Amino acid sequence: MENKCSKYEELFVSNSSQEELEKHIQECEECRTEYESQKKVSSFLEEVKMYYYSKRKKRIARLRAACAIMFMVFSLASVGGFALTDDDLMDTLKYGDTLSAEDLGFPVDSYGLLTVDE
Repeated sequence: MENKCSKYEELFVSNSSQEELEKHIQECEECRTEYESQKKVSSFLEEVKMYYYSKRKKRIARLRAACAIMFMVFSLASVGGFALTDDDLMDTLKYGDTLSAEDLGFPVDSYGLLTVDE
């Protein structure tokens, strides 16, 4: 059973200097192959990163548009519901109309003055 070199991982993860890591990579064949494979993976990730972020931005833009449309639909529906009232259901005042105490539901006498019960 061969003992594999684990120094690459120790140097990579620890806070050792970059020079020490490079020196070990030059000396050890196993660590050099590990370093090269990680560089390849890193380069692949760099290539795919822009595609991933552009796809993510499109998804966020669609979500924002859907939220804006839903907000407009609900706000128009609620405003439309208030605007479509029937005159039979609600008494409306027009310009020049005056309200008396009797119109407001207060008890009045024959002169239109408020009556007070003692």
